[in-house]
Amino acid sequence: MHANIEDIYKLLVALGLGAVLGLEREYRSKAAGFRTLTMISVGACLFTILSQMIGGAGNPDRIASNVVQGIGFLGAGVIFKDNFSVSGLTTATAIWVSSAIGMAAGSGSFALAAFTTAAALVVLSAFEIIQSRVDRLHQYRQYRVSYKMEELTASHVEDDFKRSGLRYRKQKQSRDGMVVTSWYEVFGNEGCFQALDKVLLADERILSFDN
Repeated sequence: MHANIEDIYKLLVALGLGAVLGLEREYRSKAAGFRTLTMISVGACLFTILSQMIGGAGNPDRIASNVVQGIGFLGAGVIFKDNFSVSGLTTATAIWVSSAIGMAAGSGSFALAAFTTAAALVVLSAFEIIQSRVDRLHQYRQYRVSYKMEELTASHVEDDFKRSGLRYRKQKQSRDGMVVTSWYEVFGNEGCFQALDKVLLADERILSFDN
């Protein structure tokens, strides 16, 4: 078993394509950037080559199948959950795609590897513009509103949400003396949130609110 020119070429292709994908992530200052995705692509390519050498024609996926499982652990390491938000999912999928690109290069499917890289770049870059526009139309925020119970009720606050064109879900409510605090999950677009903030600021019966 020895390396030949074709195997080295496969590794170089995996290195180049992984680097391209990694540069996009590095530019956006993500956890898995240039070096990480390049190494993942090269490593996946090498494991695929070794799988073909060791496994033989009848069982070429003996090692390569485990690469997919191992990549899952790497991807899980960049996913973080903070209360109701989850971050790192896109970076985790970039790790997964980078390994797939390396495996495609390792199997000699250069056109497939190149097309996948291009498709991934389109999704990561061009689709972000579309996503940002969608996010502006549908945002999620948490509101905490405090008021005196003899001056205001939760239903009055909820009416403000409705009049501002927002949907809401009440989470919990607490009382400290005569002061009531209500927590809400609120959904809508940026304009509706701005309208709500103006209404809450103008209402002198509301002691405080934050989001």
